[in-house]
This record gives sequence, C-alpha cells and structure tokens, in this order.
Amino acid sequence: MTDSRHAGETPFNAAQVGALAHLYRAEVYRSTAWRVRLDNTTNWAVVTTGIAISASFSSTSASPLPLVLVGLLVVFFLLIEARRFRYFDVWRLRARALETHFYVPMLSGREPALDTVWNVRLAQSYQSPRHRISFAAAVARRLRYNYLWILLIQAVAYYGKLAIHPTPLTNLSELWARAAIGPFPGELVVAAGVVFHGAWGLFAVSWYYRERRRRAHPHFTD
Repeated sequence: MTDSRHAGETPFNAAQVGALAHLYRAEVYRSTAWRVRLDNTTNWAVVTTGIAISASFSSTSASPLPLVLVGLLVVFFLLIEARRFRYFDVWRLRARALETHFYVPMLSGREPALDTVWNVRLAQSYQSPRHRISFAAAVARRLRYNYLWILLIQAVAYYGKLAIHPTPLTNLSELWARAAIGPFPGELVVAAGVVFHGAWGLFAVSWYYRERRRRAHPHFTD
C-alpha cells in the first residue's frame, strides 16, 4: 500500500481496523433494522387502503366514506414513517462514511486518509448524536418514494366510486349529492379532497427542488 499520511497522523493499526470492521457491521445491522421498520409502516398504509377500497366497492350501495377516512390514516402512517426515517438516516450515513472513506481506500490499495476530516465528523456523530435530516425533509422523502402513490390510488378510487356507483354519473349535481357527508355539502367535500392531495403534492415537489439545490454542495455524508 502507498503511504498517504501527513505529518503527525497515526495510521490505523490491526486492532483499530478490527474495531472499525465491527463498528461497520453494527451500523449496517442498525440501518437494516430501521429499514424493516420503514417497510412495516408502508405495508400498513397499503393494507388499510386496500381494505377501504374493498369496503367501498363491495356493493353499489356501499358508502365512499372509508376512502375519505383512509386518507387521514395514510397521513398518520406517513408521519410515523418520517420519524423512523430520521433514525434510519443516521445509521445509513455512518455506514456510508465508513464505506467511502475507510473501505474504498483499502480496496484501492491505499491507506485510509485522515486528512479529509471524515473521521473527525464521524467521531462527533458518536459523541453528540443528532438527526441529519429535518422532520419536514423526511416527510417529503417518504412522500416521494411511497406515499404520493398511495394517496393517488386512494384519490382515484374515491372519485371512481363517486363516478360509477350506484350508476354512472350523468351530471355534476349527482356528483355533489354522492359526495355529501352529513351536513357537509358535496362541493365542500370534493374541494377539501383536491386541496388535501394537492397540498401534499406541492409539499413533496418543493422539497425535491430544495434538496437538489443542497446537493449542489455535497457533504461527506450525502
């Protein structure tokens, strides 16, 4: 191996390399465990949406209300998953830092460099743990990856239910009558649904472009 050390730097000895190897295994295990938790909440959202669709389309006289309520339940799962994603992101970034700054140089025939401050930042992460991503950014990422599609399916199913049951729509007055929920007129219910789904879509898109600007200045943990 070539020596890439600067004056005053201490190379990793065999014991330290072994300790870092065990540390990497631990970080991969923790990121995998939290990855499974993310999948669990996504599965809950998919299953509950499927149940709501089945209940609403079970007969022509079945109410579309389950499809309205499941949208709120999906958002609840989204918020839970965003919280879990913030923890997953910590373990993922630590493992990634070890891969790119410790293992890659060794596999390339070089000594891991200590002059790029990656080891200092990693040590600070262990000494003072903190989330690397905000809750809003975590929500936006889970929206883009999974939940926008679930909400889109829920919206299409709801408006499809109104359009075909009990008979195909012939005019807008029928749509408003079918969409009415108790004292709330159909116009208000439909408008609320459009605002609800549109707001989540705009939120996801705005954070997407915000993250693109941030990635223009990459960090070692990105």
